[in-house]
Amino acid sequence: MNYKVGMISLGCPKNQVDAEHMLAMMDAEGWEIVDYVDGCDVVIVNTCGFIDDAKKEAIENILDMVELKKEGVISKIIVTGCLAQRYKEEIVKEIPEVDAVVGIGANGDIIKTVEEVMSGVDTIEKYPPQCELPLDGQRILTTPQYWAYLKIGEGCSNRCTYCTIPSIRGNMRSRSMENVIDEAKQLAELGVKELILIAQDTTSYGLDLYGELKLPELLNELCKIDSIEWIRLLYCYPDRITDELIETMKNQEKVVNYIDLPLQHADDKILKAMNRRGDQALIRSVISKLRAEIPDVVIRTTFIVGFPGEGEEEFETLAEFVNEIEFDRLGVFTFSPQEGTPAYDMEDQVDDDVKTRRGEVIMQDQYSIMEEKNNEKIGKTYKVVVEDYDGYSDSYTGRTYMDAPEIDGLVKFTSHKDLDIGDFVDVEIFDVEDYDLIGEAKA
Repeated sequence: MNYKVGMISLGCPKNQVDAEHMLAMMDAEGWEIVDYVDGCDVVIVNTCGFIDDAKKEAIENILDMVELKKEGVISKIIVTGCLAQRYKEEIVKEIPEVDAVVGIGANGDIIKTVEEVMSGVDTIEKYPPQCELPLDGQRILTTPQYWAYLKIGEGCSNRCTYCTIPSIRGNMRSRSMENVIDEAKQLAELGVKELILIAQDTTSYGLDLYGELKLPELLNELCKIDSIEWIRLLYCYPDRITDELIETMKNQEKVVNYIDLPLQHADDKILKAMNRRGDQALIRSVISKLRAEIPDVVIRTTFIVGFPGEGEEEFETLAEFVNEIEFDRLGVFTFSPQEGTPAYDMEDQVDDDVKTRRGEVIMQDQYSIMEEKNNEKIGKTYKVVVEDYDGYSDSYTGRTYMDAPEIDGLVKFTSHKDLDIGDFVDVEIFDVEDYDLIGEAKA
């Protein structure tokens, strides 16, 4: 049978890559893959279940599909991803209209699952070990053609006390270097110019497989792929930012001077309660090394406010740290207690209103920092990748090396010559608009 299949993929880039693998498997069967749900034989909701907001979004999407199923707009619903892995019994019990609930280890069996639900089998449940999640294979890219995520590992062996990822995804599994490089070459042949390396802990790459940290070596090999222009690092842990990694970033032109360090906090007591490796002194040391060796490095981070035990003193330590370090990019999450984690049962839980206020304080301070940093860019010229064109204003939007897609800022600019999406062009900055830069392409 030639089924029409729609996919709703939620959550992080790692989950997005999983969805792309499943789409490719179904496409290889000759099934019709569509980017809408109306009239679909099967809709797959590939869920996130990491924090409360993500769970809420996933459930809302599932319930939306249930309504469409009742109206006869779609036929079958399959729920995959982290929510399916974590709350399998609850989904089956509370949303009986769902035709299949399958854990992440069953992604590679998606063809059989679709065939089973279409044949009328009652609610299907599959929860094989997480290690059966395929790490490679063909993908149908859901990103623009010129950039793609490259997942170099799966799972996480860290045990942060607030995090459910190890229980959902299992321990860290690195892909072999040859496997990663082969996929990178395939992506380059498809027209990808920017590779964004992802894993739960990118800097741990190779430790489980080779007994040592292999990210610098992997970067050196990826830089040999001719048509790749930018390589970007996300999800890097500060205690594994080695001198070798910094040297590689410094010397390899294709590795953009951008690094994502999810630090989570700056108070030593809170970092210890979170079971984070290292303390504020280590974090400061890493940031100092990065900035000394790579003067134009852009450091992105995320923090959690309102973790159990975070009093005014601990929060003040964090706020002072943010204002002193002046991160280039920063995001804040309010602590979301998750069942099954040590932090869920910790004493001294923080009131939700206090969490919200603290998050607003940090982001307000960060806005001032960003405003000052962006104003310093006026008069400078940056290489920009073209991402969109607006015919109404006859202008383009794009990104510099300083901005990861979908999470950071943009450059809005005009050009005297026509440009194609995915082109690289030099843009001179002459103004700032909130978090974005305004400029003009150089002739």
